Order: sequence, then C-alpha cells, then structure tokens
Amino acid sequence: MIQIFAAVRSLIYATGFVLLWGWVALQARSIGGGLPLPAAPSRVAGTGLMVAGGILAFSCVAWFVIAGRGTPAPFDPPRSLVPGGPYRWVRNPMYLGAFLVLVGFGLWHASLSMVLVVVPVAVLAHLFVVFYEEPTLERRFGIPYVAYTALVNRWIPKPPNRDAVQGV
Repeated sequence: MIQIFAAVRSLIYATGFVLLWGWVALQARSIGGGLPLPAAPSRVAGTGLMVAGGILAFSCVAWFVIAGRGTPAPFDPPRSLVPGGPYRWVRNPMYLGAFLVLVGFGLWHASLSMVLVVVPVAVLAHLFVVFYEEPTLERRFGIPYVAYTALVNRWIPKPPNRDAVQGV
C-alpha cells in the first residue's frame, strides 16, 4: 500500500516537474533564434532524446517507488537507499534523463535558446546535488551511502562493479 501511494505522489511530482521545465524552455524559445538545422532531422533527433530521457527518468522514479519505498522529491524522499537500476551506473540518472528531455525538446522545436536552457539547469542541478542532496543522503543513510559514492560517479556513467554495488 505504501508503494501505491508513493507511485501516485511520484506521478504528481513528476508531472509538475515536467510542466515547470517545459514552460521554462518555452519561455527561452522567444529569446533566441532557431537552430541552423532542417526541421525534420532536428525533430527526429529531438524525439529520440526526449524518449530516451523520459524512459531513463521514468525508470528512476520506478526504482524510487519500488526499491526506495518513496518518491524522488526531496520533500518526500525514499525510505531506503536506492543503489540499483540506473543508479548502479551513475548517482544522478534522473537529472541526466531530464537534461536529455530538455535538449530533445529544444531540438524538436529547432530552437538553440531552448537547447541552451540545459546549461543553467545543469549548473543549478549540480549545485543542488553537491550542497543539499549529497549531505542530506549521507546524514540519512550513513556509511552505505558513503560506500555507494565511492563506487558510483556523480555525473559520468560507468559500468557498475556488480558485486560491490549489490553489497551497498
């Protein structure tokens, strides 16, 4: 029952997150000009990135609900550390999925300013992760989280050390 409520809350939070950043990207669209790309290839590339990023982000939410028994929202966090699924490859896959969606959305609209929205978003995400998320997770989960951070990169995915990550 806890997981059903976490799934519903996660869906609500994810919807708000997508709408917020979609709105921000659309506001940026009016700032700059278009990309020097034909619309059709730009849309195909954008669609591919949005689908890949969406699948990655959705799988992260699912792992938070199922393995973490919570949501990815900082104000409604998981009850357990989630070192599985995409989190075996990189510590912040949900952000990476969101970055892919933002870039894809910009490409779909053939808007350089929309594509470039990902730069300040990535900077803000990095600062949030370093100054809030990581200290909070270390306090919450202690040594298992510290061990996890020693094995898994913050932003650059790498193949997991299966035995070590499973033991976290």
